Amino acid sequence: MGHTDIDIIKASGEKAHFNMEKVETSLRRAGVSQEDIDYITNRLARELYDGISTKEIYNRAYGYLKKINNSSASRYKLKKAIYELGPTGFPFEKFIAAILQNTGYQVEVGKILPGKCVNHEIDVIARKDGRNTLIECKFHSDQGRNCDVKIPLYIHSRYKDILDQNRTSKNKDANKFEECWVVTNTRFTADAHTYGKCANLFLLSWDYPKSSSLKKRIDSSGLYPITVSTLLTGREKQFLLSRDVVLCRELINDKFYLDHLGVSEKRQKKILHEMENLCNTS
Repeated sequence: MGHTDIDIIKASGEKAHFNMEKVETSLRRAGVSQEDIDYITNRLARELYDGISTKEIYNRAYGYLKKINNSSASRYKLKKAIYELGPTGFPFEKFIAAILQNTGYQVEVGKILPGKCVNHEIDVIARKDGRNTLIECKFHSDQGRNCDVKIPLYIHSRYKDILDQNRTSKNKDANKFEECWVVTNTRFTADAHTYGKCANLFLLSWDYPKSSSLKKRIDSSGLYPITVSTLLTGREKQFLLSRDVVLCRELINDKFYLDHLGVSEKRQKKILHEMENLCNTS
């Protein structure tokens, strides 16, 4: 049986025909050389079987890549690394705020604003070029779950409640917002996209909009989360996240946290070298 005849199981549980070109494309985007891509895909082609999951294919490709190139393996792991920011979703909000802050925005996280009807805790408020943006983040730790229309509907109603309060407020310093974003680490359903366009909400997901998706923003800026690291342990990552160290760049600047964790000098150098390669390569 050739690999073009194999059915795979997607994260959603759906069946699909396997396409090796998708694996090649994802490896190429991670900066993997053609020679290494050929090596990995040739190994995968010999190991595929009918009904294999996309997760298993990814894990095998990642395993081969990690042996070849740590930095490329980290970039290839990016999507999974975003899921590892969970489970509460708060590190994801901090991550989105950090990306915006490092691209020229002033940000606030977790601020409570009055609405006309009730108060609302806002995930991220971002300001740039005189424009105020209200941003709500929807984090899923399950790759098979997408954001359906209920999410933008709910967020839009909160946004309208805050705008209604601001219109009637006598406080000249009240928060005025020009736009509202809905950000997710997964994908939006077709109805969610339709509602977002109709309600004038900006939707940002892993692969949408194509020109400025979450993935493209991370890759182009080098603002990778620490969870992409192939060298840090799960315990070490959770410790750093609990100290609000979300970006690789932040760890480079605050490497004393590695001392606090008891990481040896030799291992620290390897970890920081991995982080610097990621931050300097887009």
